[in-house]
Amino acid sequence: VISPHAGYIFSGKIAGETFSRVEIPKNVIVLGPNHHGRGAKVAMMTEGYYQMPLGNIPINSELASLINTSGLIEEDNTAHQLEHSLEVQLPFIQYLRNDFSLLPFVISHLPYFSCVEIGTELARAIKEYGKSVLMVASTDMTHFESRQSAMAKDKQAIQCIENLDPEALYNTVINQGITMCGIIPTTITMVAALTLGARQAELVGYSDSADITGDTSQVVGYAGFIVT
Repeated sequence: VISPHAGYIFSGKIAGETFSRVEIPKNVIVLGPNHHGRGAKVAMMTEGYYQMPLGNIPINSELASLINTSGLIEEDNTAHQLEHSLEVQLPFIQYLRNDFSLLPFVISHLPYFSCVEIGTELARAIKEYGKSVLMVASTDMTHFESRQSAMAKDKQAIQCIENLDPEALYNTVINQGITMCGIIPTTITMVAALTLGARQAELVGYSDSADITGDTSQVVGYAGFIVT
């Protein structure tokens, strides 16, 4: 799943529509961008729990133990402490299934080859784990441009995702100056999905903040996808 992470009044409709079409397994990986710059560049939480209004969510330490932390991935809780992009996804999952365990990642900007390395490692660990795992990439689309400009830019990124082409997505976002904050989690998730045999990506919906505010001069775009 690729899902937005803005305030629920803005992006909750897209996120809800996306998650409601997925059968949630007992094991979930969520990858969110690092908005504040704290902690490791690729920060994985390996024990404890996420304390949420709908209840505590245990960290999947078993799956975490299969992840190779000798490379880019580090065990680090600091990056998770102030980061909203990951935790806003969790109530949607909890509503649909309240007995899942979580493996959370907060990720800063990386070059494309690093995204491939991490995505490949996650796919390897999931295969070794041998159980059904849902991967969730948390991202909003273009930020604070006119609706016309945002839609034009986001259409390019959406096409790359629908084509299941993570490298094209990464290069398009960078080269076209698309302010898609979760480009790294999305790229990594697409690489992992392709490694695990994904064959299609479906756009569930697209909207922007002007649907709520009425202000089309500066919007933030939101898109939801299911990759299978």
